[in-house]
Amino acid sequence: MAILKHGTSKNANYGDALTYLLFEHDGFTMKPVLDENGNMVRRRDYILDGINCDPFTYAEECRELNERFRRNQSPSEVKAHHYIISFDPLDQSECGLTAEKAQALGMEFARKNFPGHQTLVCTHMDGHSGSGNIHVHIIFNSLRKFDIEPQEFTERPCDCKAGFKHHQTRSLLTHMQKSLMEICEREGLHQVDLLSPSENKISEREYWAKQRGQAELDKKNEEVIEFGLSPAKTVFQTQKQFLRDAIADVSSTATSFEEFQKALSEKYSIQVTDRKSRYSYLHPEWNKNITERALGTNYGKEHLTRLFEENANKVQIDPVFGDSPPDYVEVFFLKSDLRLVVDLQNNVKAQQSRAYAQKVKLTNLKQMAQTIVYVQQHGYETRDALQNSYDEMLTKRAEARKELRETEDKLKDINEVIRYMGQYLSNKKVYGEMLDARNKKKFREAHSSEIAVYENAVRFLKGRYSDGKIPSMKALQEEKQSLTIRRDAKQNTYNYLYDYTQELKTVCANVDAILKPQQEKEVKRTKQQEIS
Repeated sequence: MAILKHGTSKNANYGDALTYLLFEHDGFTMKPVLDENGNMVRRRDYILDGINCDPFTYAEECRELNERFRRNQSPSEVKAHHYIISFDPLDQSECGLTAEKAQALGMEFARKNFPGHQTLVCTHMDGHSGSGNIHVHIIFNSLRKFDIEPQEFTERPCDCKAGFKHHQTRSLLTHMQKSLMEICEREGLHQVDLLSPSENKISEREYWAKQRGQAELDKKNEEVIEFGLSPAKTVFQTQKQFLRDAIADVSSTATSFEEFQKALSEKYSIQVTDRKSRYSYLHPEWNKNITERALGTNYGKEHLTRLFEENANKVQIDPVFGDSPPDYVEVFFLKSDLRLVVDLQNNVKAQQSRAYAQKVKLTNLKQMAQTIVYVQQHGYETRDALQNSYDEMLTKRAEARKELRETEDKLKDINEVIRYMGQYLSNKKVYGEMLDARNKKKFREAHSSEIAVYENAVRFLKGRYSDGKIPSMKALQEEKQSLTIRRDAKQNTYNYLYDYTQELKTVCANVDAILKPQQEKEVKRTKQQEIS
C-alpha cells in the first residue's frame, strides 16, 4: 500500500537536503552515518533527478531565487517541503515495481502537484529498519520559480505566480492523495483508501518516539541481562498506544458509555469525557486530554457506540455454551459488583477500630444480601450445585487458556517466517548481482552482511518448507491476519471465562461465610448432646 507523508524544513542550508538523499543517515538521530575513517557513507541504490533545477546545484539555485524575490529570509519561514511516497514491499515481488519505475512515478507526481518549483526527486531502495520497500523523496523550495497555469487544486491567484510560496491546505492534501491512489490503481500496485480516516492513527512523531523508546529500553535491558536478571518489560509502549490498548480491552465487553467510562477509570485510571459528540481521553500521567481523532476511528464515539450496542445484543447468546446453555448457568455472563465478605475475626484493622468494624459489618450485610439474590437468580439450589458450576468453569478456562497459547505460538511462528521472507526479498537483488559479477569473491566481501542475511533466510525457508513450496508474502500476511483474528477471539473467550470463574469463586466464599455461623451452632449443639 502506497502512503504519502509530508514534512517541512526551516533549515536555510538547502545543501543538507541533497546530503540526506545521497548519503546514509541514522534513523533516530538523522545524522550522517560515518565509516571508520570518519567519512560519510554513500547510499548504495538511489536514482536522483531535478525539476526546474540541476540536482547538484539545487542549493545555490534556491538561494539565488530567494534573494531575487527577497523571500525565505526569516529563520521562522518554511524553506522547503518534503513529501515521501512509500510503496508496499509486496509491490516489488508481486507487481514488478522497480526503482526506475518508482522514480518515473515520482517525477509524474511532482510535476503534476508541485509545478513551477525547484524540485529534487530521489528514489531509495532501502526501507526503514531493513524493510526493503521502495520509497520516493520529493523535496522542493517552498518559493515558486515560474508562473503556472491555474490548476484544479489552486485556490488563490497568487498560487499560480512566481515569487509566491507553496500553500499547503487540506484540499490540496486530499487532491494529492487522490492523485497517488489513481497512479497506483493505474499501475496495478497495492493501495489502500488514503481518504478514509485511519482506524489506528500513528503519527510520524509517535512512530519515531516508539523507535527511540524501544532502542533505549533494549539498551537498559542489556544491562539487566548482564546481571543475570530477566527484564520486566521488553516492548516499549507510547502513552497513546497505552490508551488504545486500554480502550480496546474495556470496549470489548462494555455495553454502555457509563460502563465503559467506569471500567477505564477503575482498571487503567484513564478518564474519558463526551464533549461535542466526541470522546476525549486523559492519560493518568498527563494533564491534557487526547481527542479520539488523534488515536484513530476505532476509539471514537461513533465506532464505540456501535460496539456497545453489539455487546448488549450478545446477551441473547452465550459465547461458551452456544444456544443451549446448562440450566444452572445464565444465558450470558454479566459481571456483577459482588465483593468478598470480610472475615471480621481475622481482620486486624477491624479489631483495632470499632468504627471500622461497624462499617465492615454493614458492607458484609449488603454483600450477603446480594449473594443470596445472585444464588436465587441463577438457580443454585444447593452448595454442591454451586461448586460443580465453579469446577466446570475452571476446566473450561484451562482449556481456553491452552487453545489461546497454541494460537499465540502459531502466530509467533508465522511472524518469524514473515521476517525471514522480508530479509530474503530485500537482499535478493544483491545476491543476484553477486552471481552475475565477474569477481564474485570481491563482490561478496563488499556486500558480506547483505549476502549473509540472504543466505541465512534461504536456509531457514528451505528448512521450514522442505517440499520447496514456499508461500508468497501475500499468503503469509493473510495467514497472519487470520491467526490474529483467531487469537483475539480466543483471548476474549478466555477473559470471559476468567471473569466468570472469579465471580463464582467470590459467590462460593460468600455462601460459606453465610453458612458458617449456622454450621458452628450445629457443631456446638452436637458436642453438647454428646457430653450429656
